[in-house]
Amino acid sequence: MLRPCADGGILVDPNDSRTRIVIDGDLIDQPRIVSPEQLQRGVVIELADRISLLLHLFDPHPERETGDLGLVGHSDHIARVRDDIRRVADLDVPVLIRGETGTGKELVATAIHESGARSRGPLVCVNMAAMPSALAAAELFGATRGAFTGATRGQDGYFRRASGGTLFLDEIGAAPAEIQVMLLRALETSEIYPLGAQRSERVDVRIIAATDARLEALIACGAFGAPLLHRLAGYEIHIPPLRDRRDDIGRLLLHFLGLDLAEHGNTDLLDRTEPTPWLPLALARRIMQHHWPGNVRQLRNVVRQLVISSRGELEANLSPALLRQLTDTASVVPAPPSEVSVATDRSHQAPRRTSHRPADITEDELVDALCAHRWDIKSTAAALGISRTSLYKLMETSDRVRPAGQLDVDEIRACHRELGGDLDAMVDRLRVSKSALRRRIQELGLA
Repeated sequence: MLRPCADGGILVDPNDSRTRIVIDGDLIDQPRIVSPEQLQRGVVIELADRISLLLHLFDPHPERETGDLGLVGHSDHIARVRDDIRRVADLDVPVLIRGETGTGKELVATAIHESGARSRGPLVCVNMAAMPSALAAAELFGATRGAFTGATRGQDGYFRRASGGTLFLDEIGAAPAEIQVMLLRALETSEIYPLGAQRSERVDVRIIAATDARLEALIACGAFGAPLLHRLAGYEIHIPPLRDRRDDIGRLLLHFLGLDLAEHGNTDLLDRTEPTPWLPLALARRIMQHHWPGNVRQLRNVVRQLVISSRGELEANLSPALLRQLTDTASVVPAPPSEVSVATDRSHQAPRRTSHRPADITEDELVDALCAHRWDIKSTAAALGISRTSLYKLMETSDRVRPAGQLDVDEIRACHRELGGDLDAMVDRLRVSKSALRRRIQELGLA
């Protein structure tokens, strides 16, 4: 029996029931209060080793229309995303989709395209982070014959290929500075200049962009143009992380299981209950409680591994390594790198930053943190929750970070001359460590 408490919690009272009740892995035989904080996170209740329920807070949000638009889930968060898609789909304004990696930004872009007037035209998807800087202009805007070495014939760019339809620019935060200027002009004038062309040509393309980067932080350090952001964000859609739509995890789990089991011809396994369910409740609980830093993409990968590793078995199972990963971090919700957790040391009561594994830090997070802390190694490492040694290693392996020692001499001299030797301004433009840049300036006799 469930009863509301005065503080907003819920009392779970087994009363005289003989049903086995497990809450978040703990067997209960006495009344248990679920706090408002637990409800906010969501608690998993298992009944008789057969039924799994998620007890959580829900904000009713009736959707204006039916149809899932290709998005799995019925949480209030995903309902708002669908409403946003319907509001903007039939308009021709640019759309900026924001969300963590793996949340399904391309699915949202596809839904906007297919729900709008351009649905009969092409949808061309481009990953800006995977596009070599030297080829980006030709790839996007096209090129004439002889425009560059090796251009033996003209080529259509992505803008031309998307004519009459939609061009989806994923990872827009990774666009090189010179490409940002060209994109801004294309958005403002609906015209492009193919490389080598003597005149512009009009294009009929709707732009949808997406990013998991904090563009405002990139603007602050000069890595992204504010005018381009304002043009791209004709309408913004924010996709919530999977940990914030926890009641959709079960729906996504069953959806992906159905797809993969059907591929292997075992669709009946999900309906099997005797002698035991094919999917153990303990495993389902771990999946429900995991914080899923990789969001829907990570869950999709885990389900695929689950189905493959369980082929020919009477019960679904994961590899020991993956199962340990789900168990060890089952109820941990990661704080953003900039947040501080308070240590419980009685002698100091000093703030302590949450530690992170360097391998879990994405390149966007690395560059955003460096920009936000003006390329100061000590404060950036502290914000990311890693050692300075680990930060240096991440910087060495990043294609978007240059050590001061690799800066061209002429580039440093020109920057020094244009900015009047203002070291802080030079740091923002060249995007390198202040102390390392100061040494280079002294070595060149510019100090």
